[in-house]
Amino acid sequence: MPDKILIYVDQAGLQTTLQDLGRPGYQAQGIPLGGALDRRSAIQANYLVGNALTEPVLEITLLGPKLIFEQGAQIALTGADLSAELNGQPLPTYQTVAIQAGDILRFGKPRKGCRAYLAVGGAWIVRNWLGSASLATQQVKLLTPDSLLQKGQRIEIKFQQFIKPRMLRPDPLPKEEPTLKLLPGPEFELFPNTYIAHFFAQSYTVSPSSNRMGYRLEPTIPDYSWPQENISSGIVPGTIQITNQGQAIVLMADAQTVGGYPRLANLSNDSLHHMAQLRPGDNLRFQLKDT
Repeated sequence: MPDKILIYVDQAGLQTTLQDLGRPGYQAQGIPLGGALDRRSAIQANYLVGNALTEPVLEITLLGPKLIFEQGAQIALTGADLSAELNGQPLPTYQTVAIQAGDILRFGKPRKGCRAYLAVGGAWIVRNWLGSASLATQQVKLLTPDSLLQKGQRIEIKFQQFIKPRMLRPDPLPKEEPTLKLLPGPEFELFPNTYIAHFFAQSYTVSPSSNRMGYRLEPTIPDYSWPQENISSGIVPGTIQITNQGQAIVLMADAQTVGGYPRLANLSNDSLHHMAQLRPGDNLRFQLKDT
């Protein structure tokens, strides 16, 4: 058996990155947590190939790459349905799949969801920063030069013995207009009741300006003004802030670690998983989670 699995990147896709579970423990130094936006799907993909759950995976956003496997391997794909095909045939998801040398994996039209996660069995040979291979938000070429896929790149993975194939029940992707559950944020009780009532009655659309740092939602709260000045405070993925213009921003994995806008609410863990699968133009609503 080979010592390494080599994967040639024939096409990189729209935004295909290496992500793991991020850099916990560095937020006090202003370093974002980072890591997979849909952590559940990333963990499931690694489980299906027998990897440690902290091993990197490929996070594939909307338009996927074309990958050529130069050795045999075991892979698993979870998350969004991006029309993945292996040698021209639909690739099964949420199960262990054996790959042969010369096999070609490509992605077509995104059908449902936003991000798919590809795990390959073995230890990924990539340069880390602060214990993580996740793409850095700044100085990418210096800090995480292997973590943004480029055409012509070769991914190296230390070979591991094949496991007995595994299968999971696919996680449901968000419905056409999902209702995501929230917990009250630190400033929740400081918001006037009229603002809160409007926030929960409104249907929102994910703005095209949304990214891994935050999802901006439209429309804004009408006639919004905040009666006091906030001191910058800690924020985490899933925090919902309201800007001075009354726009809700759902902070995601690459968000800054402190912010000055009032924190209305926080997404529950399940809702954060679903939020990561929404695309620009998708609609959603919010509801307070029963405690």
